[in-house]
Amino acid sequence: MKIFCIGFNRTGTISLHRALEVLGFRSLHWGGPETRRQIERAMAEDRPLVDDFPEYDAFSDIWVLSDNFDVLDRQYPESRFILTTRGLQSWLDSRRHHVEKNIVHKKQGRYSGTFLTVDINAWTSQYHAHHSRVQKHFERRPDDLLVMNIPAGDGYDVLCPFLGLPARDEQFPWNHRGATSASPTVTATKPELQPRTVSSGGSRRTLLK
Repeated sequence: MKIFCIGFNRTGTISLHRALEVLGFRSLHWGGPETRRQIERAMAEDRPLVDDFPEYDAFSDIWVLSDNFDVLDRQYPESRFILTTRGLQSWLDSRRHHVEKNIVHKKQGRYSGTFLTVDINAWTSQYHAHHSRVQKHFERRPDDLLVMNIPAGDGYDVLCPFLGLPARDEQFPWNHRGATSASPTVTATKPELQPRTVSSGGSRRTLLK
């Protein structure tokens, strides 16, 4: 079974990666530009996207995978997909703060990436478009998708039942929880998708609404 985290960066992907490692999965988080290029080569050659990474069974914060979740779904049947999310305003604040740090680190010679532009309008549109695509794709197969709002407190209580694992009493490895400060409100053009938790067979499951 493959596990794909298909949420944006700044939605608790590092926390999920660490939690999956605690649960015994071999997880790859981000991987750097070479990982992205390797996946893009597989795509160009019409090969399964993560066959070049047999040592891993979970993947997070790799946008070329998140954006092509429908391709992964076809190529890797029986996989589990986790959409990490958070409220739109909180996510925009966190992303903006991340870019501002990148700019400082770039000037200091500590960052060589390209994530250096704050574009609130584009990010807002991307947020809504991605959530809508995921919702539509899995609307008839809710058991294959878990929506986790890790910054709001989702943890092992929803993750373990989704993966068919026993519940864990230990603390979830939340990373940078509540670190983003408040800033002026950005007006969205559509209502935000929020997770809702339902019960099924004694287990809690978080779905889109």
